[in-house]
Amino acid sequence: MLHRINIQTESRVEFQNITSRVEAAVVQSNINNGICHVTTLHTTTGITINENADPDVVTDLISWLDSVAPQLARYRHREGNSPAHIKASIVGSSATIVIENSRLLLGTWQGIFFCEFDGPRNRTVFIRCIADNP
Repeated sequence: MLHRINIQTESRVEFQNITSRVEAAVVQSNINNGICHVTTLHTTTGITINENADPDVVTDLISWLDSVAPQLARYRHREGNSPAHIKASIVGSSATIVIENSRLLLGTWQGIFFCEFDGPRNRTVFIRCIADNP
């Protein structure tokens, strides 16, 4: 079953914790054991799993990505969003999480984040849960 979640971002660059929304998709899928694949089809967004307890981790990630791909640099892409494309390529567009006993198998401090690099915008994330073979 394919699930879609709509995300409204508020800033040019932001990370939104979507863990609870992905967990809801797992529950709706009625899968006991398998995998959950989370992906974004936008070329200026990403999906990552990282610490969700201390917001400074996200702040540090954003700061580091900004230092690698600063907004004001000499890029050739005419749309003006080259840094967003670079950051999305570094982060990646998907994550796959094991489902065990109808729950996402995440570490104590792990969360799933949607990463916006060219906002604010309306975005869509796709989630597919696949059961293990019996």
